[in-house]
Amino acid sequence: MAESVRTILRRRTALKALGVLGAMGALALPLGALASPAGAVVQTAAGTAGCNVSSESCYGVQPRNAASRIDGLGSSASSFANAAGHPVLHSANTYAIYWDPYDLYGGDWQRLIDGFLANVGESPGQIGNVFAVDEQYTDASGKPATDTFNFRGAYTDTEPYPPEACTDPEPLELGAVTCLTDAQVRAQLTQFISQQGLPKGTGTIFYLLTPPGVTVCLDSGGPSGHCSDHTGPIGEEAGTETESYKHSFCSYHSDIGGTNPVEGAGDTIVYATIPWSAGGLGADDLYPRRPAYDCQDGGFNPSSNPPEEKEAPKELTKAEETQFTEMNKKEKAQSEELRALEGPHEEEPNQLSGVDADGDYDTGLADLIINQVAVEQLNIVTNPLLDAWQDSAHNEATDECRNFFLDANLGGSVTPQEKSFAGTLSNQSINGTAYYLNMAFNLAWYRLAYPGVPCEPGALLTPQFTVPATVNAGEVVGFNGMESTISLNSSGLTLAAPSRYATYTWNYGDADGGDQTPVVSGYAPGSAPCEKPWLSAEPPSSSRPPGVWIGCAASVYHSYKYGGTYNATLTVTDVGGNTAAVTHEITVNGPGPPPPAPSSTPATPGAPAKVAPTPTATATILSRVLPRATSGGLLVSYSVSEQVAGYFQVLLASAIAKRLGIGGAPATGLPEGAASERVIASAVLVTTKGGHNVVRILFSKHTAERLNKLGRVALTLRMVAHNATSAKPVSVTVMRTVTLVH
Repeated sequence: MAESVRTILRRRTALKALGVLGAMGALALPLGALASPAGAVVQTAAGTAGCNVSSESCYGVQPRNAASRIDGLGSSASSFANAAGHPVLHSANTYAIYWDPYDLYGGDWQRLIDGFLANVGESPGQIGNVFAVDEQYTDASGKPATDTFNFRGAYTDTEPYPPEACTDPEPLELGAVTCLTDAQVRAQLTQFISQQGLPKGTGTIFYLLTPPGVTVCLDSGGPSGHCSDHTGPIGEEAGTETESYKHSFCSYHSDIGGTNPVEGAGDTIVYATIPWSAGGLGADDLYPRRPAYDCQDGGFNPSSNPPEEKEAPKELTKAEETQFTEMNKKEKAQSEELRALEGPHEEEPNQLSGVDADGDYDTGLADLIINQVAVEQLNIVTNPLLDAWQDSAHNEATDECRNFFLDANLGGSVTPQEKSFAGTLSNQSINGTAYYLNMAFNLAWYRLAYPGVPCEPGALLTPQFTVPATVNAGEVVGFNGMESTISLNSSGLTLAAPSRYATYTWNYGDADGGDQTPVVSGYAPGSAPCEKPWLSAEPPSSSRPPGVWIGCAASVYHSYKYGGTYNATLTVTDVGGNTAAVTHEITVNGPGPPPPAPSSTPATPGAPAKVAPTPTATATILSRVLPRATSGGLLVSYSVSEQVAGYFQVLLASAIAKRLGIGGAPATGLPEGAASERVIASAVLVTTKGGHNVVRILFSKHTAERLNKLGRVALTLRMVAHNATSAKPVSVTVMRTVTLVH
């Protein structure tokens, strides 16, 4: 790495001599009132919260924060709204542009960042990832914000940096390059888009990334400026930060205003600036040992008990204190360094287990930049022009959950590695790759008494109901869909005017010509509309607190006219368009239905029976990590051409199942000559129309424990779907294999 240092110094010296970088200038911009927001607050360049988007530059800023963990229950969260119905993004193409004329942005970092954008783009509609939370947020059109992003590639822009127009608050002693203002960023981005013929309009997001040594400021910079760099150490307690630290940021998003902000067209440019905010741990020869956890999780540990406790070195026992005093100088230094690692530190799930190609341990620093890209993406989609979804304090979607990374499926370890000084925690698996991403605000769950968890790493959709114990023919029994877990259960512009609810469809399975309708669809209860929300203007009481609405779920009553065995199915479609179903078998006591009456119309001899066309279906297994699949279910993305019914089965070679002690029915209908397999997990397939969805196929606790004993295991997915509306249905079978590894 020493050679890289010398190269950078030579470049900078030569450029200074040529006058290319110029002298550090000052912009005559007022700093205005000081602000110390905790999240990606919408503010002016001077740091004043809120701004007039039609007359001045606005920014959705992600300030540094190592002092507060926000769980979505703040005083302003209840005001989160888009009352005017301003636009959200219903689709998004993403471009990554590295403004890096001196080739300072490591290829390993770019590979991980570009790979993240590609993985998000290749995993559309993944209900389990954090981007699904945005689907509940709408605009005046009533259409939801997108969770699908089409990665359009990355590019390194080698256009030389313009003369410095701001002052870096604390330039790196080794490797400082330049200071850019947002005005310069905007000018270069506008020029680049024009030169390359790239699309404008609010359906496209540009990420402009700058390398280490390049500072970006919203104003003229300096000790009081609003910049991506700062003076002083990371502040951990309120009141200890420098003014420079309070004003500093990790990233921001904005738009280059046009006269025609049309999605997929127009002349508006929506962009996010992602300066290098990952510090330099693991790359000691080039960058100072400044940690950057204040641009990630703030040093809060989601795996602590209770969770999200601040990381801190353990108190020494008296014996340990005595042992420390007896150490020599070298031993004391090593002991103090190990204790320091117990304190706040970064998490890098994609760090290498050994040395990088350049001789350092810094590849995983890209994970901190990836989190900034994800944060900006979540905020841009719901607030692209900085006038849509935010609360009364101008906090955006991730602000309500800043430094909150808790997830039941946490992977990796919080323990920092010796060379990178970073842990390996992850809370997202996107297209088989682990990431550590800030959670997003789920307004729908915030509004409901149960579960009332406002910060989510993804959306949940688990239909459920309990079958009555004894059912007699003609007896009225209830099916309670309130048992279901549906995080995207409602959406709307304001609390007082929700526009959409999750829908529930019941198929009782008794299409027998009786006097009951076999299918009922609607909200709660049954096919009746949801009850209106309680308005804050209504008098509050213990049972009707202001600002809370009644949960929308489907509870229905039904009676079976005849005895027999029926399959009752509940299908739920949430406001993001995700669909899931659960089926329970119900045995009804009583006489069965009478035999069908003979047809009065004689059949035409030789007339062929009408057969429905074969539906088309596809399936892709998204899971790749064995422990995640066994704990959270095998994640499968599938699509069908029409309304279908059927099932999914997970098959395991019988020999392996026997060796592990896993039971299961023998798989039937396999191709001739195929090895024997057992069905070790299954799920029902029921759709109300054609389209794309995702299903989690859960393993039993016993099966999961047995599978986890293996280092890797090959599984086969079988998806069987048939026409759901045809008298003579035709089925299609899709087979896929996957190898899961630890």
